[in-house]
Amino acid sequence: MNNPLRNVLAFIIGFAVGTIVNMGLVTLGPHVFPPPPGVNMTSAEGIAAAMPLLEARHSVFPFLAHALGTFAGALVAYVMATSYRAAFAWALGVLTLAGGIGAAFMIPAPKWFVALDLLVAYLPMAWLAIRLVTRVTAKRA
Repeated sequence: MNNPLRNVLAFIIGFAVGTIVNMGLVTLGPHVFPPPPGVNMTSAEGIAAAMPLLEARHSVFPFLAHALGTFAGALVAYVMATSYRAAFAWALGVLTLAGGIGAAFMIPAPKWFVALDLLVAYLPMAWLAIRLVTRVTAKRA
């Protein structure tokens, strides 16, 4: 397979893996930390109405979903790409950050969560994925 095609596939597959990890954790969250009775967490309006009832623990899985989804996606993109590997991992981090910024405007959340999420869950996770792979491959060489 030629390099440009493999690089594009690396990005697409990385994005898909990141999305699967994200959605898996978002789906798992309410089973670990159930929302208060009668709360509808399936829409932005339901979340807005429930916000006064939610505790900090209800933010754990959304944060983990964003951080680990970005990490997994960037890791896959970096490992699968044949050239410009870090650029593809960073691009995935930027894309997920853009999604996080959009979500911050659409889904009401406490300011502390939005700040933590946007500052820690996206670009630092892409950086961490790049560092992890470069360290592992350096030890093998």
